[in-house]
Amino acid sequence: MKKFQTILVVGVALTPFLAFAQDLGNVSTLLGSVGKLINSALPIVVGLALLGFFWGLAMFVFAAHDPEKRGEGRQIMIWGVVALFVMVAVWGLVNFIGTALNITPGTAGTPAIPTITAR
Repeated sequence: MKKFQTILVVGVALTPFLAFAQDLGNVSTLLGSVGKLINSALPIVVGLALLGFFWGLAMFVFAAHDPEKRGEGRQIMIWGVVALFVMVAVWGLVNFIGTALNITPGTAGTPAIPTITAR
């Protein structure tokens, strides 16, 4: 255990030297690509959650005579609503934090990554 702690302390102490050796241009490109991928996938995921809710609703309505199938439909509807709530809540939280940090959505490019320059 002592050896692990020593390696951890040395690793943390040497981390700034590793950070200074990196070119952050690729990180900015990677973050931009991930952002575009998330923006493209988000409507699909919300649509799937909505489709799941409507699937549960159809099961609930068409199985009015079978209490077991009605229960399954109700569970699917509940999970569809939970998924929609979580996605909308996270979207609202991200927008709130972006507004608090004065980051405007839809701006071209990604935010500037802080760098340290030698004098």
